[in-house]
Amino acid sequence: MNPLAAQLNEQISQCNPHVLEMLSDLGQKLFFPKGILSQSAEAKEKAHKFNATIGIATEDGGPMHLACIQDKLSAFDPKDIYPYAPPAGKPELRKLWVEKMRKENPSLAGKVISNPVLTNALTHGLAIVADMFMDAGDHVIMPDMMWGNYNLGFGVRRGAAIKKFNTFTPEGGFDTDAFKTQLQATAGEKGKAIVVLNFPNNPSGYAPTEAEADALVAAIQEVAEGGCNIVVMTDDAYFGLYYEDDSMKESIFGKLANLNERVLAIKLDGATKEEFVWGFRVGFITFANGTGTGSEDLLIALEKKVMGIIRGTISNVPHPSQTFVIEALKHPEFDAQKQQKFLVLKGRANKVKEVLDSGKYDDAWEYYPFNAGYFMCLKMKNVDAEKLRIHLLDQYGVGGISIGATDYRVAFSCIAEGDIQELFDLIYQAAKDLE
Repeated sequence: MNPLAAQLNEQISQCNPHVLEMLSDLGQKLFFPKGILSQSAEAKEKAHKFNATIGIATEDGGPMHLACIQDKLSAFDPKDIYPYAPPAGKPELRKLWVEKMRKENPSLAGKVISNPVLTNALTHGLAIVADMFMDAGDHVIMPDMMWGNYNLGFGVRRGAAIKKFNTFTPEGGFDTDAFKTQLQATAGEKGKAIVVLNFPNNPSGYAPTEAEADALVAAIQEVAEGGCNIVVMTDDAYFGLYYEDDSMKESIFGKLANLNERVLAIKLDGATKEEFVWGFRVGFITFANGTGTGSEDLLIALEKKVMGIIRGTISNVPHPSQTFVIEALKHPEFDAQKQQKFLVLKGRANKVKEVLDSGKYDDAWEYYPFNAGYFMCLKMKNVDAEKLRIHLLDQYGVGGISIGATDYRVAFSCIAEGDIQELFDLIYQAAKDLE
């Protein structure tokens, strides 16, 4: 093992040996090298005559660039677009994001969390967590209504065993008892559990109530106190899009941060959907563990391991998109513009419920609870969801996603409010065709 990796592992062990036990074999081997980047950083401070360290081309005191590109980006200084960004991300963006995170998640008040590290959007963050904490055969616990890409990222890439629990109770609430049962089973079998909490949920569009969130956290705490090490990922891709009063309005990460020394909470979020910049690929990974002495040193060690895996895979997150997000977060109209878009999405979600609650379609489907995010799901009563999907495409030019035999996912986020009635009329007509 590289001495730098061993040094980080010793630092983690001294702070909290349970976190060292959570790391995968690869996670224990990770480190951030003292190579070109660290030497370049020293040169940036001290090389006042010539700096021949970093692998970019310069001209006239700045980064070399093409006029045909800069002409389109003339609002930005070339130094904020063309050079490599730091491996952990631009410091200003990391600072702005943690300030935003604390403002929007009041339960983080007084909690010790790491400085967010930039990822190439949220999927990249999930892959980093998988590499750092999952070995073949580890159990990853998530609801049966789940984003399909978890299978590829956790099961195929890392060989983890995905353990699903029932998402909803018959009454329409989140099935916290099913979650606890699965968590206890994994604890008894493995002594280590990896949990994925994706709220608002994809594909169902559900965010838990405060009581449901508290029940999930209580289950995690109880199992951790019983001696199980638990890594909890909060996939907050659709954070902030909460449309009804009965759901919690912040990330469950705030309730998990500093919960127990055997619980490592990892928040994965990004500008992708929060700021409506899907193609920018700007995400963040943030850690929180117990409140014991030295937790800051532990978090710094984990950050360095993240930086190591970034350095060894993509080197760094694109610089221009980081600059664009910084400019957005600092803009005086940012909050107002974001609220306006939120109200558009909320109007669409409310319209979907109004249309579905009319009773017009009750013989064809029922719908799963939804109160947040981009999506909702129909549970078909009489037809196969995949056959319905194909028939809708071929005969009506309507696209949707089939999930299993019964579930059909509708992304109301991309349907104008005035078109929602017609959309569900067409889905209903297609279902009747197949009956």
